[in-house]
Amino acid sequence: MTDYIIIVAGGKGLRMGGEVPKQFLPVGGIPVLMRTLMRFRQYSEQLNIILVLPREQQGYWHELCRQHQFNISYELADGGRTRFHSVQNGLALIPDDAQGVVGVHDGVRPFVSTDVIARCFSEARSQKAVIPVVPVVETLRHVEQGNVFRDDYRLVQTPQTFDIQLLKAANRQPYQKTFTDDASVVEAFGHSVSMVEGNRENIKITTPFDLLMAEMLVGK
Repeated sequence: MTDYIIIVAGGKGLRMGGEVPKQFLPVGGIPVLMRTLMRFRQYSEQLNIILVLPREQQGYWHELCRQHQFNISYELADGGRTRFHSVQNGLALIPDDAQGVVGVHDGVRPFVSTDVIARCFSEARSQKAVIPVVPVVETLRHVEQGNVFRDDYRLVQTPQTFDIQLLKAANRQPYQKTFTDDASVVEAFGHSVSMVEGNRENIKITTPFDLLMAEMLVGK
């Protein structure tokens, strides 16, 4: 059995207010995306890493790798029109007869713990489809109906992990706008998704405030 992680990094950084895509911004002197790849290599030397980047960003990425002497091995796939299509491109690099687990992770989540990664991959071997989640700690309010019971909800993180053959089959479906993450793709295919405990530090860096929090986490 062979395991894979597909790291999807297609953001343009518009909410950051700058020209540099958010995955390339430095945190503690190291680009966010490099930190993400480093975390998965820390989890396992045997894990096959597939990085999905828009073609127009690949030259800049290679230059960053040269500057930082970044030498973690990975395969590179072109980004697609949507996240769904980007994951399809990543899956295309996995042999059709492969057996094992594949995870899909946001390139701008560099602080996922190795314990959470291990938990996701382990559970996916039996459950086939697993997502890490954390409790909602703030009060939620429905725009029309008022407050809702927060214990009924969870915040979803990545890596979302799946049996390779299941995710490949689910991603052969026609694209739907309701495909907001990989779990929604698998559920539309008719397979249930299990939840495991995530880690609160596993933030998605999309705004200047997130970047500030990331600097604090590195300092910690």
